[in-house]
Amino acid sequence: MSETATAEPVDPGLPPAPGAEDYLALDLANSAIALRGGQFLDALGTPAGANQWLFDHGLAPADAGMQEICAARLRSLREQVRGLLAAQVGGHPAPATALAAVNDALTRVPTASPLGWDSVRGMHRTAPHPIDQIVDQALGILAADAADLLTGPDVERLTACASTPCNRYLLRAGRRHWCSVRCGDRARAARAYARRAQAAD
Repeated sequence: MSETATAEPVDPGLPPAPGAEDYLALDLANSAIALRGGQFLDALGTPAGANQWLFDHGLAPADAGMQEICAARLRSLREQVRGLLAAQVGGHPAPATALAAVNDALTRVPTASPLGWDSVRGMHRTAPHPIDQIVDQALGILAADAADLLTGPDVERLTACASTPCNRYLLRAGRRHWCSVRCGDRARAARAYARRAQAAD
């Protein structure tokens, strides 16, 4: 694959896409940004980056101590949410694996400590590993937010940024089909160049 990813949560200079302030799931979907030249910036590419993203969105403490397995679960949910958004925007059936992943995240949210038994303590309430519990809770919140977006009135405004190579999703406001001024300027410049090239032929 020619595309390369930068795992550090580097700021690409883009503001959040329209709608991301209302839907955490939209911001999650946009946490891996496609740049020119086949480059990607992935805010969840490292455990520290994933921890920072969750902290910035009020879903984990700054010192949660995220491990790679937890960051990978977050990245996996992101890809499944992106699959659902792409299906919605494209007018295609929702991928079964994406539906299953979101539903799995919804049902994993702990509501009570499970019952356990061992020969030393006998019957007792077990506590999940604290990081696992934080991640399960975060994934459940993000999955519920994705479900709210995809079944609510704002779904009619959901679209993909119309500027290549941008891969972000947004909620359309009026006729705007770009996630940022920069993408809008790039798309207009590309159209102007194409018109000049056609006129020169």
